[in-house]
Amino acid sequence: MACDDSYTVLIIPLQNSLYSPDALQCFHWLKRRRDLERQKDVLWAGLQVVEQTQLWYQNRLQLNLRRQISFNTGDLEGEGSCSCALRSCMQRVNGSLGSLMSDSCIWNNLAPEETGGSDWDLRWSNATLVKEVNRRNQQISMLELEKARLQQLVSYI
Repeated sequence: MACDDSYTVLIIPLQNSLYSPDALQCFHWLKRRRDLERQKDVLWAGLQVVEQTQLWYQNRLQLNLRRQISFNTGDLEGEGSCSCALRSCMQRVNGSLGSLMSDSCIWNNLAPEETGGSDWDLRWSNATLVKEVNRRNQQISMLELEKARLQQLVSYI
């Protein structure tokens, strides 16, 4: 999913002075629009990370299913390199999600009136998705540990 890098430029001629109530209202409206566009860009980036993570997990599930089938049939070639690659990918995904969650653009520049709208709902759902990703990472790690233990048992037999 691609994100537009374009921004809207709006020039409003003011009838009165720069310090009139209309000018201040226009300034605050433009400032809020700019903040919303920045937040939208961060949310798009987060959505792209979540979509890539989802595809990665689907690929990992298919790979693990094939590995389980090959393990059941007795074919055990190339297991060590996959485990290292898995850990590397998990660290990359966790790093991307961590940097997204700690991005000061979205969390520190919030106006008080923004906490009640749909923007807040999107941030909440993003945080719950991050928790779900972490939970899945833990499940994968536990399954890999169990697999390694089972491989040791099989090698002793």
